[in-house]
Order: sequence, then C-alpha cells, then structure tokens
Amino acid sequence: MNIQSSEEIKRILELRQEKIFKKVMEEGVSIESNAGDFDNDPLENDIIINMGPQHPATHGVLRLVLRLDGETVRSCVPEVGYLHRGMEKMAENVGLHEFIPFTDRLDYISPLMNNVAFTLAAENALNIEAPERAQWIRVLCCELARISSHMMAIGSLCQDSGAVSYLLWAFTEREKLYDAIELITGARFTTAYSRIGGVANDISPEAIEKIKLFLDEFPENEKFLKNVILRNRIFIDRLSGTCVLEPKKAIDLGVTGPAIRACGIPRDLRRDMPYLVYDKIDFDVVTENDCDNWARHMVRVREIHESYKIVKQALEKLETMERTPVKLDYNKTTIQKKSNIYTNIENLISDFMLVNYGAVIPEGETYTAIEASKGELGFFIVSNGSGRPWKVKIRSSSASNLQCISEIVKGSMLSDVVLAIGSLDPIMGEVDK
Repeated sequence: MNIQSSEEIKRILELRQEKIFKKVMEEGVSIESNAGDFDNDPLENDIIINMGPQHPATHGVLRLVLRLDGETVRSCVPEVGYLHRGMEKMAENVGLHEFIPFTDRLDYISPLMNNVAFTLAAENALNIEAPERAQWIRVLCCELARISSHMMAIGSLCQDSGAVSYLLWAFTEREKLYDAIELITGARFTTAYSRIGGVANDISPEAIEKIKLFLDEFPENEKFLKNVILRNRIFIDRLSGTCVLEPKKAIDLGVTGPAIRACGIPRDLRRDMPYLVYDKIDFDVVTENDCDNWARHMVRVREIHESYKIVKQALEKLETMERTPVKLDYNKTTIQKKSNIYTNIENLISDFMLVNYGAVIPEGETYTAIEASKGELGFFIVSNGSGRPWKVKIRSSSASNLQCISEIVKGSMLSDVVLAIGSLDPIMGEVDK
C-alpha cells in the first residue's frame, strides 16, 4: 500500500470518529469544552468513554460510546462492525445447500433455529414443502434451541449483575440439552441439521429417550433456578424500573422477540403467522407490561416453560405418528441419500448438478421469517433464475433490537448499561452479518 492510500484510510477513520462524537455531543457540550482545561473542575464536565468493543459485558465485539454526567448516561451511540464477516455476500456466492453450515455461525447460541429459518426460506424460494414428520422434528429442534438460548441469556444477565453461580447452573441444564442435540444431529454446537426439503435424518429412539429424561428432570431443576433469581432482593432491585422501553418506541425501532413482548405487545410469529406445524400446538404467547429490564428477563423465564410444553407435545406426536420419510424424494431440489446416489444414475447426475451449480431458483423475490429465540429472524432472497441467489438479506433480531439501546439507557446509571445489554441478549454473530 502506498503512502497516499494509507493517508486516505487514516482520514476516513478520523471522519468516522468525528461523526460518532458529533452524535454523542449533539445535546450540547462541545468536544473542545468537554476536553476541558486543568483549571476547571472535571466533575463539572461531561465525559466521553468507550464501553467495548473488547469488554466482557458487551456480549461480543460491541462498542458503546457513552456520554456521562458523573455516572448518569446522557447519551449513547452503539457501533457495530468489528466482526465484519460478510455472511450475506457469502450467501450470494454459493448455492442454497452450501450456505446451510454458515447459518450455524449467525446466532451461534441457537444454531438449530438458524438452520430451520434458512431452509424454510430456501423451500419458499423453490416452491417446495418438507414432509410433515420433518416439520414436527424441526419444531422440536427449534424449541430445544429456544430453551438453551434463554438459559444462556438468563445466566449471562445474572453474571452481569454479579450472580456468577447461576450461570454455571444454567450451563449444567444446557449440557443436558446438548447431549440430546448430539444424538439428534451428530453434533453438539454447529449442527447443520435441517436440509432443503426436510432434515438430515430421522430422530433416533436414543435421542427420544434422552429428551424424555430431560423433560422428567427439568421441572424440579427449573423450580430451583426460579427460586434463586425470582426471590433475590438485590437482583430484583438491579433490574426493576431500569432502562424502560416505551411500546410505541419499540414498534418504531423494529424491536421483536422477548424485548417487544416485555412491552405488553403479544407479537409472536408462531401464532401471528404460523409456519411449520405451530398452528397444531397449544402454547401461550408470554407478555409483560413493565417494559424494563426485569420485564425482559421475566419473559424469557416464562417462555422456557412454554417451550417445555411444545417439546412435550412434539415428542408425543413423533412417537405416535408413522415413521414416514423426513426428506423430499425430489432430486431437482433436494440432495438424496448416498445409497440412492450410488445406485441410480439420475440421482448421481442430479447430485452433481446440485453440488456444483445449485438448485435452480425461480426468478423473483421471497421473504421468510420465523420467531427465533431473540425475535424475528428472516431471509430475503432475490433470484435471477440461476442456481445461486442474486441477493440475500438477513433480517437478524439482534441487529434490530440493538437499535433501542440508545433510548433505554438515557438517564440510567453506568452500571445499568451492562444490564440493558444483557436484557436485550444480542449475539454479535448475527449483528455483523
């Protein structure tokens, strides 16, 4: 790189910093006066600090530029982009099948949900539908992932407030879930289990028994965990009445998931725009009315029980229904079993075309969304008629929910900012996509 281009980059970075600080200071005090001189009392001036991007309480590489009056937050500007992974561009340079493993790395706390969301979007774009048994398995996987994600969110929030033991107890329950997920998918974390046209394989009897064991033990463990966090006066006082998000502002900012349901708005795509077989399942949409950190926390606590009910119903259905195929037998869009590929020349040719050129996506555009653990997770796919998407846009709930952080921390204490981040439960893997 020559000297001139290096200077240009340096100038771009300087302009970027000036823009951020200008936004922080828009309420009054200039940067020059804020810098102050040594004759002035520093306690009479606002100060600018950076929280992150390398900070244990920002849940990833999130940077918050805070303007403080003592320990009271006057304004806040979130800055993202430090992860810079380019997921959407990668999706436009590979086939639909090839992108499935990448979805594990979006909200990496609930990869099974990402798999399901993207394969549903691909099926919508290809005008196909997975078999019923595969849809029930997908629902089971999504709700197991929701329980796991909420346990992690609650545990992290407790750790942010000083209750480290709860995080370890939450991890204990999540490990039991991972044992079951491993028996279902063959992997504990990056699963890549859902397929275009169904799922990779049927759920095994061993996996069913492991899930049953979890369902039998969880109510007593859940009761213990609730007693720890719902009766602790310090924890309650830290969360109650802090970082309030007004319902109208939540709607204006595109907030979804537990964050908007904590504002008393019963928005849940599983009920409002049913997908898979959620319209055949009995569950309640959890809402709270206080709009604060405590309300967002309580929504997740109560949603774990609703997901428990859904898992139980899905498991009962899978045990009683006939073991029909869990993947479409249509080689134009769906990769077939290896045994069929090695013994049938047509399947061999189709497999070669799917792997190398991708399934032909009809020209047009589609948007498909699910109710993920953190809110609405959607994929907007535009096709020009080739085997690879012309454009992919990911509507991630963490990115949308982070927009409200500037609003909810105004007037709060610096220590409340940490809890505000935890109550929103952002995962930077799907923010910097």
